[in-house]
Amino acid sequence: MTAVGMNGPALFARYAYPPNELGYCGPDDPSVLLRLASGNSGSGDRDRARQFDGAWPYLEALAASAGIDDPLDPRVIEAYWVGGDLLDSLDSGALLQHLRGAFGERENTGFLPALGDRDRALAHHSFHVFLVYPWVKLLRKRGAVPLSVLQNCRIRWGVVEDVSEEHALVVSSPLEFDGEQLVRGTPVTQRVRWSVDGRSLAPTPVHGALVTMHWDWLCDNITSEQSRALDAAEDSALRIATRMLSR
Repeated sequence: MTAVGMNGPALFARYAYPPNELGYCGPDDPSVLLRLASGNSGSGDRDRARQFDGAWPYLEALAASAGIDDPLDPRVIEAYWVGGDLLDSLDSGALLQHLRGAFGERENTGFLPALGDRDRALAHHSFHVFLVYPWVKLLRKRGAVPLSVLQNCRIRWGVVEDVSEEHALVVSSPLEFDGEQLVRGTPVTQRVRWSVDGRSLAPTPVHGALVTMHWDWLCDNITSEQSRALDAAEDSALRIATRMLSR
């Protein structure tokens, strides 16, 4: 379940802010998203979200398939970043066709041009990270660097172990690649930011809470059901990526 009273643009901002802060995607002035994550929405929310050209095509396709008018509906946002049953409303073949139209057949579309009927495409961030981004293709050649990018760019979940003024220690399973299999490994403790100058993307974390992370930020509190949905969506993408890497 999404946070009670959480509007779609605010939920989108929680997950979109970390890469935007780093300058990897989205419009200028990421501080707008940091304010938006706390629920301070404005008239330019939709235009700002559209500038995340990696995420927006998935939101559009998912909303249309589910009969939801607004791509920024919180149900759509949750499905894209975290997962859930709404992902099953979108036909895999239709999604692949939509993504090829949105992203083209460029070299930087990872394995997207090579995917076919046997590959279950999901309108989920993990599908974009592992099968549309080019980094997965570089795993065999450049090792640690692309693996680090994939690890940080994926939405991952973990259990809060300790909390300080602006950071939290979270036990979470990192991404591992042994030359053959791309999988989640043994949980380790990771240090992530949850607040800066009194602003945060999520409520103050507490010991034992389940949380999601994107790059080096804590994004949200989730339920055990949501953690399983996130794992299921990621597992689907990892299986396809591993098979493509073995070719």
